[in-house]
Amino acid sequence: MRIAMVSEHASPLAALGGVDAGGQNVYVARLSEELARRGHDVTVYTRRDSTNLPDRVALPGGAVVEHVPAGPPEPVPKDELYDYMPAFGAYLARVWGEKRPDMVHAHFWMSGVAAQLGAYPHGIPLVQTFHALGTVKRRHQGDADTSPPERIALERQIGGICDRVLATCTDEVLELADMGIPAGQVSVVPCGVDTDHFRPNAFRVGTPSREWPHRLLSCGRLVPRKGYDHAIRALAEVPDTELLIAGGPSGGDVMGEPEARRLLRLADQHDVADRVRLLGAVDPARMPALIGSVDAVLCTPTYEPFGIVPLEAMACGVPVVATDVGGHRDSVADGMTGRLVPAGDVEATAEAVRGLLADERQRRTMGAAGRERALTRYTWQRVADGVEEVYQRVTARDEIPSEVA
Repeated sequence: MRIAMVSEHASPLAALGGVDAGGQNVYVARLSEELARRGHDVTVYTRRDSTNLPDRVALPGGAVVEHVPAGPPEPVPKDELYDYMPAFGAYLARVWGEKRPDMVHAHFWMSGVAAQLGAYPHGIPLVQTFHALGTVKRRHQGDADTSPPERIALERQIGGICDRVLATCTDEVLELADMGIPAGQVSVVPCGVDTDHFRPNAFRVGTPSREWPHRLLSCGRLVPRKGYDHAIRALAEVPDTELLIAGGPSGGDVMGEPEARRLLRLADQHDVADRVRLLGAVDPARMPALIGSVDAVLCTPTYEPFGIVPLEAMACGVPVVATDVGGHRDSVADGMTGRLVPAGDVEATAEAVRGLLADERQRRTMGAAGRERALTRYTWQRVADGVEEVYQRVTARDEIPSEVA
């Protein structure tokens, strides 16, 4: 197939850990690479945010990233990009009129707006992955939600008229149903993890030396919704343990981030400042070793559309303590690969962590079970199998099962 991926703000080429660079970037990059390796012709369309970018950049495996002129060629916060989607869509309509793809896969709601403008004039099938839903964000962030006011209505419209919604977890199916998008319009294919890169016993050169008997890790974008504050509060109830937080700009620049300063103030208030270390951005090549150096990985967001970090920890054979939200409910097998705890419940989180730290045999057992779960359910090959089946059935206009991976 000739496949067009549309990812308006999340480029596969972006450095991870920034405010608007995280799981979606990884998903688009890895899925595109795997599909290209299978012989598909894959182009990822993302917004040009610098004058120094070439028009097209090859990815490993044969996929190509094409930079779309839509808005100023400079970084723009994700929630301010909506006004540039008509220009993005007009560009897609023009290039697809000259060379029509067989399938369009849009990532995030604004990509869906642009992809519809580009695909429908040419009758191209369209699959939509939201990655996050405006209704969920509004519920949890309230007045702090900076999404454009049109978002929720447009998500309903996109979900209702695209050929298929490709959800990343079962919790999302329920959210979509509440928006009026029936389960029969949705297929579930999870996110994935590179189990060759993320593996147990990764060589640990360059990881921080351990200063306390036990070590925990939280990682991801350095933004409030990731719940690092929850992890710090829980740490205050877990003795002899340090917490590493990986994410944001490079280590030397991390204290320029308001969220970093807020977290360190909180750590000081809870008398754990000497046990919290903000590492800033960590080279992806070093992440398996960093994960492997800890006793458990903490994933404590108040909501999480999917969550790739638990998969990375499981693939490395490290148990996970995660909030019982969103995609965590699918990926973390409570009591087998880690523990699920109520969102916002500091005492339950601390209790789960203390239980794991007190039982090395349980940690090893859970780590091994996590590795096996990652290998059997969450490889990018398995994810691509499911996505590929959706594409084939959509283009053939066949009936599609709701669970394809």
